[in-house]
Amino acid sequence: MKRALVLGAAGVGFAAIGHFVIGSNQPAQAVTLQAENPMVVLQGSQIYQNNCASCHGANLEGQPNWRQRDAEGRLPAPPHNEDGHTWHHDSLTLFGLTKYGIAALINDPSYQSNMPVYEGILTDKEIIAVLSYIKSTWPEDIKAMHDEMERQR
Repeated sequence: MKRALVLGAAGVGFAAIGHFVIGSNQPAQAVTLQAENPMVVLQGSQIYQNNCASCHGANLEGQPNWRQRDAEGRLPAPPHNEDGHTWHHDSLTLFGLTKYGIAALINDPSYQSNMPVYEGILTDKEIIAVLSYIKSTWPEDIKAMHDEMERQR
């Protein structure tokens, strides 16, 4: 239950990832997505297809019943399209989840997830490209809400 609350509470997640990514005694750095840059989006699309689509779907649709834990107690891969919750999280949180994983975000090394940790697999630029690609697929109203969240951060 605690994990669900932490993951669901955007404010807590934002603060936690800011401290996690940068360190607790430094200000959180910005992660700027480039969803309007066709070159970055193309690169992100290719990286997504090679590293993410096998779980999150070729069309960002996620796995069936993504909100229900499987027999092993793990959550299936969520959609990254407008039907999922990806756009509810700021860019720094999304970056941290991708690079370091959920267990690091919630400071629980025992948390089990099927989501790989991409630190050492993808560069920071590649992670940003993937997230930029994902954002580029969202409807304009959702992109606008995400942009507003970023401005308020």
